[in-house]
Amino acid sequence: MKVKITDEIRYMGVDDTDIDLFESQYIVPDGVSYNSYLIMDDKTVIMDTVDARKTAEWEKKLLETLDGRKPDYLVVSHMEPDHAGSLARAIELFPDVTLVGNAKTFVFMTQFIGEAVEKLHKLVVKEGDELSLGKHVLTFYMAPMVHWPEVMVTYDKTDKVLFSADGFGKFGALELTEDKDWACEARRYYFNIVGKYGAPVQTLLKKAATLDIEKICPLHGPVLTENLGYYIGLYDTWSKYEPEDEGVLVAYASIHGNTAKAAKKIGELLKNAGVKRVVVSDLSRADMAEVIEDAFRYDRMVLCAASYDGSVFPCMQDFLNHLQAKAYQNRKVALVENGTWAPSAAKVMKGMLESMKNVTILEPVVTIRSAMKETDMDAIDALVKSVAEND
Repeated sequence: MKVKITDEIRYMGVDDTDIDLFESQYIVPDGVSYNSYLIMDDKTVIMDTVDARKTAEWEKKLLETLDGRKPDYLVVSHMEPDHAGSLARAIELFPDVTLVGNAKTFVFMTQFIGEAVEKLHKLVVKEGDELSLGKHVLTFYMAPMVHWPEVMVTYDKTDKVLFSADGFGKFGALELTEDKDWACEARRYYFNIVGKYGAPVQTLLKKAATLDIEKICPLHGPVLTENLGYYIGLYDTWSKYEPEDEGVLVAYASIHGNTAKAAKKIGELLKNAGVKRVVVSDLSRADMAEVIEDAFRYDRMVLCAASYDGSVFPCMQDFLNHLQAKAYQNRKVALVENGTWAPSAAKVMKGMLESMKNVTILEPVVTIRSAMKETDMDAIDALVKSVAEND
């Protein structure tokens, strides 16, 4: 796919439409892009490489664009293998290239590539350092824990371009997602990949606010060239752990279908009560990353779970473990448990939620005995009223 950035900044990225799981855990039905860039000036700079899965395709594109020139620098924004997986090949191709990174970059590079890194040409940069290429001047800003500790971003003050590393990235190959909504897969990417690190993202956004940015070049997803305030505004909301929309996620973990019936009934009653956005998700079957996305998107959640082995059905426990790991906070949650002889799910869910920051457990907590019956409806109606009145 042809991507136009500027006359001197060329897109060297490649699409991966064969991958089934990103990071061996996230479903990517539209694949993913690995973005690399080339700045052609008096000095020539490669901005990152790509995953080893696509080394050959990237190499071909790079050599054709260079047309016999040798790159002077190779900037390494992030050492994770989906971006630095072709670094060793780049060094083979261009043994005299100067690698640009911060102190942690080269520690990780040695771990991935080996002691041969010590013999390479290196330029170690720190916060605010500049590199002149001729017409273009690059400035480096450290972005630790967005989402590894060695991450840095680069600003080209000439063309007003921010090379944002994993910031503003999204799932989806460019050729398959050109006309699709950015926010959906960017949100799922953010909360599952970067979401734990809201405070570091806030720090980076404050740095970005001091720059005159006209284009954002991430390491995944499309180059952003218009309405940058929209994308930055979403990142600000997400990284503050604030709800993006008023709405309710009803997530259920059901063994034989009885808890599912209660969850679907609650979803129906919430819509009847005027809640405009209600999403009902089966944790046994839904894409976990998408349910996590919805948990962070909306301001309320109803968790419905069967009791299991004196605890809670495993897929609900897994879901809550994911939320804990991603720093879920600032939300209101209602609980429904189901049990035949010793209901235990609510106690376990409540305990896990209480370990999260500023999570309010709404009353009442509803207990169903085996299957939802007419005698349960008063408690369910009270729960629905408690959740809906926050709309």
